[in-house]
Amino acid sequence: MKETIEIVSERNRILRQRVRIAGFEDLYVDVPKAFGGEESAPDPHDYFDLSLGACKAITAQMYAQRKQWPLEGVSVWVNRDVSEEHKGIYRLEVVMTFHGIEDEAQRLRLEEISHKCPIHRLMTSATVEVTTRSTVDAA
Repeated sequence: MKETIEIVSERNRILRQRVRIAGFEDLYVDVPKAFGGEESAPDPHDYFDLSLGACKAITAQMYAQRKQWPLEGVSVWVNRDVSEEHKGIYRLEVVMTFHGIEDEAQRLRLEEISHKCPIHRLMTSATVEVTTRSTVDAA
C-alpha cells in the first residue's frame, strides 16, 4: 500500500510548509525563528515525536477496549533530548498516564503493549529506506 503526502512551500522564501494528507489540508510545518522560520506551526521534530506518543496512546486504548478494561483516556508527554542529535543519538522519553486504570498489573500491561505500536517499532527496530529524487517544475 502506497500513501502520498504532499508538502508545498506556503510563501516565497518563508520556511512554513502546507501539508495535504489523506483529505486533511489544514496541517502546517514550520521551524523556530532561530533557524529562519516563523514558529507558526510545529516543526518536523515535533511531528516525529508526536507520532510516537499518539501511536502509543491509540495502541493502549485499542488493547484496553478489547480486554474491556476501564480505561477512560490516556495522557502522554513526550520529552525530547536533542543534546547529542549531532552524534546520531536522539532520545525520547514517553510518560503515559492511563486514566481509570487502578490495577497495577493492567497499567504495566498497557505500558508494555504501547511498545508494540507501529511507530515505536519503526523507530526502534525497522530499517527505513529513503529514496529522494527531483522533478522538473512544469510551471
